[in-house]
Amino acid sequence: MTAWRSARAPLIWVALALAIGVPVAAAAASEQLAWRGPVYILAGFAGIIALGLVLVQPLLIGGYLPGLSAYRNRRAHHWIGGALALAILIHVAGLWITSPPDMVDALTFSSPTPFSPFGVIAMWAIFAVALLALLRRRLGLRPRTWRIIHIPLAIVIVVGSVVHCLLIEGTMETISKAALCALVLAATGKVMIDLQVWRKRRTLRGENVAPQ
Repeated sequence: MTAWRSARAPLIWVALALAIGVPVAAAAASEQLAWRGPVYILAGFAGIIALGLVLVQPLLIGGYLPGLSAYRNRRAHHWIGGALALAILIHVAGLWITSPPDMVDALTFSSPTPFSPFGVIAMWAIFAVALLALLRRRLGLRPRTWRIIHIPLAIVIVVGSVVHCLLIEGTMETISKAALCALVLAATGKVMIDLQVWRKRRTLRGENVAPQ
């Protein structure tokens, strides 16, 4: 049992690295890259990295990654949220440079491609969370108010990102892409259930819920 516990922590980190790294490596080996320009490739991989960061976020806030204190989990969650917003900016900017008409159609929800609206909705939800996080203290948002705003937006981000990714037939390999999307949904669902159960137990005990 002791040996398993000592080996469990590195295994979790290795599993996370593989969950993100394998889809990235598979996309890097795609034959479709031969017909893509460098800006388009950068934009595409920024989108893949963004999906990987979406997986990390619930793992951090749920405290599932070993070796990190609650404080470090929250700080990492904040910084990775900023990195996620930056990755989306690079993704959108790169696609805008390579094909402005397509991006205009996507942003105005007039694109014929079925994946576009899901990506755009997820993008605006990510930007909204990032902006509110920056202005949280200035706006005086209390922990409960922040959760009421943040959790629905997080669900929109996860669902929109996963559907957007699954509907795209691009450089990402199908199986590794589906596995990453499944992990994103599973991690998000688990943290939502665990945090809700934890809050209910704290409420029944008459204790104050710690701010997230």
